[in-house]
Amino acid sequence: MSPLPEESALPNALPHTTATQVPLRRLQRSMDARHLIMIALGGVIGSGLFLSSGYTISQAGPLGAIIAYLIGAFVVWLVMACLGELALAYPVSGAFHIYAARSIGPATGFTTAWLYWLCWVVALGSEFTASGILMQRWFPGVDVWVWCLIFALALFTINAISARVFGETEFWFSLIKVVAIVGLIVFGGMAIFGFTPLSTEHPAAPLFSNFVTPEGLFPGGVAGVVVTALAVFYAFSGSELIGVAAGETKDPGKNIPKAIRSTVLRLLILFVGSITVIAALLPYEDAGLTSSPFVDVFEYVGIPYAADVMNFVIITALLSAGNSGLFSCARMLFSLAEEGHAPRVLQRLTRRGIPLVALTVSLALGLVSLISSVIAPQTVYLVLVSIAGFAVVAVWMSIVASQFFHRRRFVREGGDITTLPYRTPLYPVLPILAFVLLSISLVAIAFDPNQVAALYFGVPFVGLCYLYFWWRYGRRGARPVVAVSEEAAVDEADDPVAEEPVRQSRG
Repeated sequence: MSPLPEESALPNALPHTTATQVPLRRLQRSMDARHLIMIALGGVIGSGLFLSSGYTISQAGPLGAIIAYLIGAFVVWLVMACLGELALAYPVSGAFHIYAARSIGPATGFTTAWLYWLCWVVALGSEFTASGILMQRWFPGVDVWVWCLIFALALFTINAISARVFGETEFWFSLIKVVAIVGLIVFGGMAIFGFTPLSTEHPAAPLFSNFVTPEGLFPGGVAGVVVTALAVFYAFSGSELIGVAAGETKDPGKNIPKAIRSTVLRLLILFVGSITVIAALLPYEDAGLTSSPFVDVFEYVGIPYAADVMNFVIITALLSAGNSGLFSCARMLFSLAEEGHAPRVLQRLTRRGIPLVALTVSLALGLVSLISSVIAPQTVYLVLVSIAGFAVVAVWMSIVASQFFHRRRFVREGGDITTLPYRTPLYPVLPILAFVLLSISLVAIAFDPNQVAALYFGVPFVGLCYLYFWWRYGRRGARPVVAVSEEAAVDEADDPVAEEPVRQSRG
């Protein structure tokens, strides 16, 4: 295997070497750091925070829920610290499986890609359905399936125009959610100390009296905090989307580290801040009984039309997550096709650098997932949802393991770590700690009857992926390598010269 390329020389593209085996540039680099940050926030901040945060508090108690979110934020920081180094070493689209394929093995990369793709395909169906149900608050006469098709068409159009249009749309989608959360933290924080200028009732300052429950500070015990922390890991899923978008980011050497640092900090403030406010204002015994604790807090502080405002925000959150999910699915399929592990037609790009075939296939199968949720909720859809839940932690484990082996190989082959544009701190302790914590979370799932199905279906799915890969491609995973230029490739139907010679290379 050839030495790794000089990583400090990767401001925009990675040299095409035997060691890296990634194309210089197939998609257009048109997104800035602010787009990356909002894409990550858009993938993370969804209905889980807006709708389920009260249930989290009821399970672990007010203080226990805050601790669980702090643990979750810490694990996210560990994973993102590993992601930063890898995203600059391999700044390509759909990069998770590239990390694993180059650092661990091609079969692991193949499995990682299909796990993550399936995770978002399943999410697409649930996001469309939930959005349609919420729209019936204002349009009760319109069937849910009509809204599903309208939203699917809208997100497809946004993704089909260009990466920059997607990034800009996601920026504004995510901004709406962030403004809602900041509003909750600011007005709710004032209400904790008795300052409610918008309210006509002006309730007394509760301070943090709700933290002391009849059962003590931890009504669910340590077990309640641990189980809640597992759910919080899933709540933070989506932060890794920065890696998916790395191939379409301008100046990745500058923008990716900036986006990673900003994303972790903002997630910490937004999630922990909102949970603290909700826990302080809502009585513990009532927290899990409401459809949205955000509505309760907004009504408490006197925000007019709180229920309608939050209905709009939650629909935006769902569509934002679906938008990011569709983007991720298309890039994963495109990247798999580049590796030779999916039909070659999925590599086709439009003149604007959009993998339109991969985008269409992903949306179509997302709609199939939606249909299965209606006609086979206890069989097909249960399996899909279980594997999707398992995939979140499995992909994070793949990222931290890839960073561990990538750095070790880089040093062994004579690389100077001081030349890296971004270095994972505290190596090798940090990736090892992250892998151990994530492994513990998977083991703990076996003791939670609400989540154990993730293991029942997730582990066999991983095994089948490895077996299929070795049967179909062999352990080396030989793949085509396409010679590409610095410009984004175009659809062959539009440009006959886009078809490049193909040669075989060892994986």
